[in-house]
Amino acid sequence: MKRSEYKKQQNKKMKKKSSLKKKIIRFSFIGAVLAVLSVLLVLNLFITFSDVSKLDKPAPRTTVIYDPNGEVISKVSNSKIEGVSIDQIPDALIEAVVSVEDQRFYKHHGLNYLRMGRALVENAFKGKIASGGSTITQQLAKNVFLTQERTYSRKLKELILAKKIEREYSKEEILEQYLNQIYFGDGAWGVQRAAQTYFGKDVSELTLSESATLAGIIKAPSNLSPRKDKEKSMKRRNLVLSLMLREQYIRQEEYDEAIGKDLILADSTVPHNEKNYPYYIDRVVAEAVNTYQLTKDEVLSGGLHITTEINPVVQNALEDVYADNRNFPESTPDQLLQSASVFVNPKTGGILALVGGRGEYTQGRFNNATDLIRQPGSALKPLAVYTPALENGYHMSDLLEDEPIDIHGYSPKNIDQHYRGEVTMYEALANSYNVPPVWLLNQMGVQEGVSAVERFGISLTKKDRTLGLALGGMDKGTSPLRMAQAFSAFANDGVMEEAHAITEIKDSEGNVLGKWQGESVQVTDAEVAEQMTHMLQGVVEEGTGKKAQIPGIDVAGKTGTTQLPFEGVNGSKDHWFVGYTPDIAGAVWLGYDKTDADHYLTSTSSLTAAPIFAQVVSQSASEYSTKNFDLSLIEDDIKDLKKQKKKTKEERENKEKKKEKDEKRKEFWESIEKWGQKWFND
Repeated sequence: MKRSEYKKQQNKKMKKKSSLKKKIIRFSFIGAVLAVLSVLLVLNLFITFSDVSKLDKPAPRTTVIYDPNGEVISKVSNSKIEGVSIDQIPDALIEAVVSVEDQRFYKHHGLNYLRMGRALVENAFKGKIASGGSTITQQLAKNVFLTQERTYSRKLKELILAKKIEREYSKEEILEQYLNQIYFGDGAWGVQRAAQTYFGKDVSELTLSESATLAGIIKAPSNLSPRKDKEKSMKRRNLVLSLMLREQYIRQEEYDEAIGKDLILADSTVPHNEKNYPYYIDRVVAEAVNTYQLTKDEVLSGGLHITTEINPVVQNALEDVYADNRNFPESTPDQLLQSASVFVNPKTGGILALVGGRGEYTQGRFNNATDLIRQPGSALKPLAVYTPALENGYHMSDLLEDEPIDIHGYSPKNIDQHYRGEVTMYEALANSYNVPPVWLLNQMGVQEGVSAVERFGISLTKKDRTLGLALGGMDKGTSPLRMAQAFSAFANDGVMEEAHAITEIKDSEGNVLGKWQGESVQVTDAEVAEQMTHMLQGVVEEGTGKKAQIPGIDVAGKTGTTQLPFEGVNGSKDHWFVGYTPDIAGAVWLGYDKTDADHYLTSTSSLTAAPIFAQVVSQSASEYSTKNFDLSLIEDDIKDLKKQKKKTKEERENKEKKKEKDEKRKEFWESIEKWGQKWFND
């Protein structure tokens, strides 16, 4: 073979090999591209179908509760985080965090590929994941959706979620979520708690130096906390300030001023779990849920602004009375005697003050002021008997029977076991006699009493349709709040305003979510209300409620004592006083949670509940503008009552004189008889 032909053959072979090599390279390249595209497609599918909607839920924000004058009375939250909006966070703090944590935050789309590459090289040399090169978006994804484990699978999930977050949310929204989620050491989660923990102020009030300090903590909260190592924290702060200067977020003079400042810490102002006026706040939360259809989570973490009817002066007076054990009978060693009180404004129905129990308050504790169901005893007499009687044409001066009675086997007895033949309605109520109201209800018909009680907002059962209702003997009972609401109608011309704590609720942006639109009920007419007030004044001035008297202020009210549910023990189960002045109405209850032969009250309500009412009202007297009741509609009735009282008094005196004469005459003839027998025997 010629040399030229051999070369041609060799050239052909080389061309074939070169062509094959090019094809292999081409196919390899295409394959690699397809593989990369496939991976990117798969990753994109993962990104597309990843669910980051959890971020739609705003960070928990503290709900603020106000009095009618706009003063904050309490803040409530169910979270360790107190979220704030991005508008509340100073620009200096945002810029400090971006400078030290993610300088390209506003330029990248969730991932910083340069930092990631550097981190991969470092991890390869170390043989483990030591550096992550995470952006702020990646950190947010990890904090909200993932664990803190250092694995490549977790890192991949983090990347996918970070890209999804960047697609769904703006940079401002990402920063807001991030700054509300991260940990700053010393138990402080989020920038608001951090500002309160270290500097005792709201995050919006942070200075440049303080902002840089907080930004510097993020990398290693346990090591860089200024409370643990102030010097190290200051060095870190200075680094953050230098980065801010380099990134042109601050000017040289701002840097010089901030870096020269000492790091001054303050006492923490983070709200503790203890709430001001806890029982009142519990009522506010319950009302927001039940009346305004909010969820409990919305109330406790929605950053709401709730205006209430509370009167801090009355509430503080009530709290002071309940803090002093001397105001209550001595408890048994194994069970604290309980009590609850609630006061309302008769004109509006607004709950002015409320305490739901004695002893240490615990979260979610039973609120006796609003939720207790106990028999009210004689405190129900004005509602069940005397109001409907006046409505049916009876008068305060009318005489009622006070003799032993038996109505189909029901034989009520007066507490003092004495009977006076006849007594005026006024006297029967003032002294809380039992026979006259039962006799009177029987004369009217039980249904009259049932209708009246239900009209006053107190629920009854079928078992309550008996004459025992006249004495407050109910199948189940009612609460102090219901009793205070019912009696408030007497102080408001017969109009009962629905009791409520909340007047308005706004969301975190100031939009009104709801306003109070309560129900007013004309439960009786103004003249009857005034007659009831005059008679209930009699209870306080000369009857069983004398301990409720307050110098210079008219007080009307009724005591109530319920029997023990077992025989052979001299005592009572519940004590009540429900009363009012022209400006305030309230109910006080005392009793044991569990009444048995070892746990009961040994005195009467006139000695326990009535004085508590008087103390609270007298200690908050500065809040009442009206001291005396207006009884102008019943002046003639009062005159008739005075005449009847005078007549009754004269008749009783004459009766007593006649009785005395008869006894003396009897004694004279008995002595004559004895003398005659002695003379005869001698």
